[in-house]
Amino acid sequence: YLRVNIFLVLSKNYVCQLFCVFLKQKLLHKKFNLSMAQHNELGKKGEQLAVDYLLKNGYNIMERNYRFDKAEVDLIAQKDTVLAIIEVKTRSTTDFGNPQDFVKPSQIKRLVKAVDEFVTINKLDVEVRFDIIAIVKEDKTYKITHLENAFYHF
Repeated sequence: YLRVNIFLVLSKNYVCQLFCVFLKQKLLHKKFNLSMAQHNELGKKGEQLAVDYLLKNGYNIMERNYRFDKAEVDLIAQKDTVLAIIEVKTRSTTDFGNPQDFVKPSQIKRLVKAVDEFVTINKLDVEVRFDIIAIVKEDKTYKITHLENAFYHF
């Protein structure tokens, strides 16, 4: 575990960093005995918590799990004239980093392409904003952090 952290800090090579993240996730599953089914259930729970949070804060959910090409947008929500594209990241612990740290540049590029298609097909005249909702399980509760303008499209 310590070697992986040191390697991640010392490495400037993005591929090496991704490999370290992969190793950390494997260690996480081993440490907490999480099966893939449990991991998937946690993700579904996180998405539902995000939807509930957004509704409570005045957003209208337009799409869930919108797919285009190789991209999947977790949530597309609108509040006033802002179309919020929301990536939901849920984790059972922050031992290996914050949930929002796991959004990769390649994923962002796919999201931008998918959202461009969504806006074009639906002929929307809105400001587009990319958000992350980070959810961390803390004992029997969940901590929800909404990061608006989490990244800018390019």
